[in-house]
Amino acid sequence: MTNTTPGTTRDEDYPGRSLGLPADGRGALASWGQRITALVLDWAVAMLVASLITWGAVLSSTGPEKFATLIVFFVEKALLTGLTGSSLGQLIVRIGVTRTDGQPISFWVAIVRTLMICVVIPAVVIGADRRSLNDMLLHTMVVKRR
Repeated sequence: MTNTTPGTTRDEDYPGRSLGLPADGRGALASWGQRITALVLDWAVAMLVASLITWGAVLSSTGPEKFATLIVFFVEKALLTGLTGSSLGQLIVRIGVTRTDGQPISFWVAIVRTLMICVVIPAVVIGADRRSLNDMLLHTMVVKRR
């Protein structure tokens, strides 16, 4: 305990400590800002691609085209996360998904994790160490890659 200034945290108190992660830098837990930025980027790209595929119908349709953005989002995020450990947005922000033991996630974990994100509820239930319910259930975490 080297930092005891009032209003600050102790050196040993930081998200990811219980997982054996560093406080900052490569391998530390990604910040909420990084995670949200990556998610927004993924959704924006999915919306752009879905608009191109449906000739803009995704923006005003009440038919099946209205699900095009979600489908493109799911395919992009699951495929890239399964292959690289990061979605397109996560690659840009330089964060990625890994297992809590530090090993890469499997393709099937990437698919299940992305499906849970698309359902929304597991992704917004947050527990310790900045981990959502889907991360806790699948033993994954989102870490900085730089």
